[in-house]
Amino acid sequence: ANGDYTVIFELDFYRQPEIILELFEKTREHYDIVYLRAKSRQVGFRFQPLYKLFYYILKNYSTLQIDEMAHNTRIISRRALNSLLRLRENLRYMKAIYSIVGYKTAFLETDLPLHPAISESFSDRFRTSLIAITSYTTFLRSLLLWIFIFSVLFLLGVIANAFKVKFTGIDLFGNIGEPFSGWTFLVVLIAIFFATTCLNLYIMSIYLSNIYNEIKQRPSYIIESIQRF
Repeated sequence: ANGDYTVIFELDFYRQPEIILELFEKTREHYDIVYLRAKSRQVGFRFQPLYKLFYYILKNYSTLQIDEMAHNTRIISRRALNSLLRLRENLRYMKAIYSIVGYKTAFLETDLPLHPAISESFSDRFRTSLIAITSYTTFLRSLLLWIFIFSVLFLLGVIANAFKVKFTGIDLFGNIGEPFSGWTFLVVLIAIFFATTCLNLYIMSIYLSNIYNEIKQRPSYIIESIQRF
């Protein structure tokens, strides 16, 4: 695309070519990206919780502003498109990419609901969601942190319970127990190994996240425009 604007047009709107003019008119209000926004989403009842969970993760574990009701149909200015092309992303989730470049964005509402593409299977959508979560959020790192915190609490509880059974014969829940020789040491050792493993996984996730960010080489900032005086 070599023009001043590039249009991404879905086949769902092939009977409404005038939408392109409406999108272009909206750009005259100093917007670089204008997209169509649906009022509803057509999705099977069993998949609704998965969609809600996916967008909850995107909103709460990333700094990106992603509209979950956005169609793919949109118009993009030349400078915004140039910034998109400079991003070295091989695994692309386009809604996140548009948010990364940060240009002024607006939307036009449409009555056509969102729905999965006919040729797109559930496995394709699941793969796309994994790409989005692993590439554009800190969800997995946060999950490992919570698992580590839980493992530490579990460790403390197991140690307290083991010693209580050893010296009193009654566990923390009031049940009578008769520990055999070496039972306390074995339980404490397993709990320590579990907590240590969780800590190592969390530390590794931090290193992998930093390496991944360096490899992608996303720009620290994007210059919107230059004015000469």
